[in-house]
Amino acid sequence: MEKSIKRYMPIFVLPTFFAFILGFIVPFIMGIWLSFCKFTTVTDAKFVGFSNYIEALKDTAFRHSFWYTVLFAIASLLIINIIAFALAMALTKEMHGTNIFRTVFFMPNLIGGIVLGYIWQLIFNGVLSRYGTALALNEWYGFWGLIILVSWQQIGYMMIIYIAGLQSIPGDVIEAAEIDGANKIQTLFKVTIPMMMPSITICMFLSITNGFKLFDQNLSLTAGEPSKMSEMMALNIFNTFYGRTGWEGVGQAKAVIFFAIVVVIGMIQLRATRSKEVQQ
Repeated sequence: MEKSIKRYMPIFVLPTFFAFILGFIVPFIMGIWLSFCKFTTVTDAKFVGFSNYIEALKDTAFRHSFWYTVLFAIASLLIINIIAFALAMALTKEMHGTNIFRTVFFMPNLIGGIVLGYIWQLIFNGVLSRYGTALALNEWYGFWGLIILVSWQQIGYMMIIYIAGLQSIPGDVIEAAEIDGANKIQTLFKVTIPMMMPSITICMFLSITNGFKLFDQNLSLTAGEPSKMSEMMALNIFNTFYGRTGWEGVGQAKAVIFFAIVVVIGMIQLRATRSKEVQQ
């Protein structure tokens, strides 16, 4: 019986395999081809070589959005993971109501980014109006507004991953450190964090890739105002492709560049953190 199931297993995965090919591989390959073409629809594409990539790299708004996104990704990575780890440490202690607190901190992750953006836009503009300003008048208001929004949304999710990692640490390891005379700070940095590296790897990867790919919150909170100064890379690509006639190929080239940047940074981060993982 078991052998017959294994024999027909490839047949069961065929629908998923074909869906993956049609829904991801084919559009991905077509997208790379279109990045070398000038087009308005996929049926009138004309090959133009690397001119789309040259135009993309010459675009000052795109270069600004890159550095703006890098700064955002670094800041959000640090803030989200430090606070999430601290909350996980607190909520794994013996105290009443930990399950309620975990639920409350996780709930913002269930709300869509567009909705969150408009909600926080009302909140921030309500506060800033008391000082005669608004989000759309300063790129750094938008920057820190996005940091607060994304941190509020993602901290609870990362906290759950850190809690799972903390609970997987063998108790006898912590007890052995305490017996050897290690204080709480030494135990944290010499035992807990090294044993937590698999969870830290996952959380850092999710944080940094989400930071680079951020789109819907940026669109609803600032829409790139003022004058595209708070525009991140995903929003810049969207505006190039759909907002500038004749620039569809340039927008596609930007998307390919964006994909390559996210993959390279993600792989570097994974390699750096996985090298510090220890076997339990």
